[in-house]
Amino acid sequence: MAVPDFQTIMRPLLVALDDGDEHAVASIRARLAREFNLTEHDLAEELPSGRAKTFANRVGWATTYLYRCRLIERPRRSVYRIADRGREVLIAEPVRIDLRVLSQFPEFHDFRRPRTDSTKPLGDGKVEAADLDATPEERVSGAYRELRSALAEDLLDRILDQTPVFFEQLVLDVLHAMGYGGSRADAAERLGGTGDEGVDGVIREDRLGLDVIYVQAKRWSRERTVKRPDIQQFVGALHGKHAAKGVFITTSSFSRGATDYAASVNSRVILIDGKELAQLMIDYDVGVFVAERFELKKVDSDYFSPDDDGAA
Repeated sequence: MAVPDFQTIMRPLLVALDDGDEHAVASIRARLAREFNLTEHDLAEELPSGRAKTFANRVGWATTYLYRCRLIERPRRSVYRIADRGREVLIAEPVRIDLRVLSQFPEFHDFRRPRTDSTKPLGDGKVEAADLDATPEERVSGAYRELRSALAEDLLDRILDQTPVFFEQLVLDVLHAMGYGGSRADAAERLGGTGDEGVDGVIREDRLGLDVIYVQAKRWSRERTVKRPDIQQFVGALHGKHAAKGVFITTSSFSRGATDYAASVNSRVILIDGKELAQLMIDYDVGVFVAERFELKKVDSDYFSPDDDGAA
């Protein structure tokens, strides 16, 4: 049979995890290939770009959606198990699980929010209809935003798998890639560790080092929120160093109290949460590379227009 689309894969994938055990992606993919009776020829089919196998790519997207919508859990990289929500959905949806089903969960909208049609209602079974109503340009744009959103989520997951020391260096790498410190080899310095006095790094704002920006980096789980006392402590550290500028970067998010306090102090304190950090990594090519480029071309009407003198 032909390679199934990623939505058709969702329910069989969830059933494969229904035993409650942990399963590696490779074993899940092999089981699904058998269930769909895919031949070696089917498994060898590639995406039009030739950069990935079609079936593996679609299993990956099915896994991504189920994971982002909290139907499955990931105890460690490339290993998954079913979540309580997943069992509930299996009972409620005995035939098919697709985007229409997943659209009932708020996490679905959080994941797809960058889409151009995000203002349309998505919890009423109109997900597929909204896609069909879009123009080709809108679908391309929406697909790009969805790919970018998935990449950002993957980056955050990978950061959380690393050590705090790695994260501190990553933060400095991002700031340096943004142009702070110019091209000097010593433009950034990691200070984290015993005796860091409340800051994890410092980066020169210009090549001459006339001004510096102190950095605090918190690799916290997404469930943990940076609160006002955390920002107060950082501001106190800045005062201790007679510094006027600081950047507080976290993989989680900031409470309203934290953002309000940062905006009220005399020191210039910029807050960057996990979502913004991932977007900056993508924009400035930190931890990512260009896998593929597309050019959207249109007719050059000037080329087909007659000359000013009326010649054909």
